[in-house]
Amino acid sequence: MPDLLWDDVRSFFDPETMGALPDLQVADTSATDWQALFDLIRSSGWQWEYSEDGTPADLPAAAEVLDRAEDAPMPELRVQPVPDVLVVFRPWSADSIEFDVDLQELQGQRGVDTLCEFLGTIGRHLGKAVVMTPEKDPARPVLGFDPDADRVVLLAGPS
Repeated sequence: MPDLLWDDVRSFFDPETMGALPDLQVADTSATDWQALFDLIRSSGWQWEYSEDGTPADLPAAAEVLDRAEDAPMPELRVQPVPDVLVVFRPWSADSIEFDVDLQELQGQRGVDTLCEFLGTIGRHLGKAVVMTPEKDPARPVLGFDPDADRVVLLAGPS
């Protein structure tokens, strides 16, 4: 049985109300959590590409990425958990793992299932909550992986 049903979350997948690229976050993290995420991505079979200021590069250790000078090139890790779905991680701070997805790639039950599986994989691997907020309202969580429930749950009522 799916974590969430399309009919219940359709409004949270609407680019008009959520913004095209909602924000996803794992809070209260460290370089160790980032390294665990990098290791998961490398071992998952997902397609991925790391770049600095748009120039492809080898994915270094998380500590090296996070301990860069302010004027250093900006890192970005682009991951495709399935074809036609792109997730973009921005390892700019050890304090939180932040990333976004394009809602236009996640329409219908298949899109909901893809997002739930991806968030669950990350949340279980890190043992932490993964929360999605609207691009236009980052203080309002709408859904996320709850490690206690071991599934993705609604955090707000549909708008």
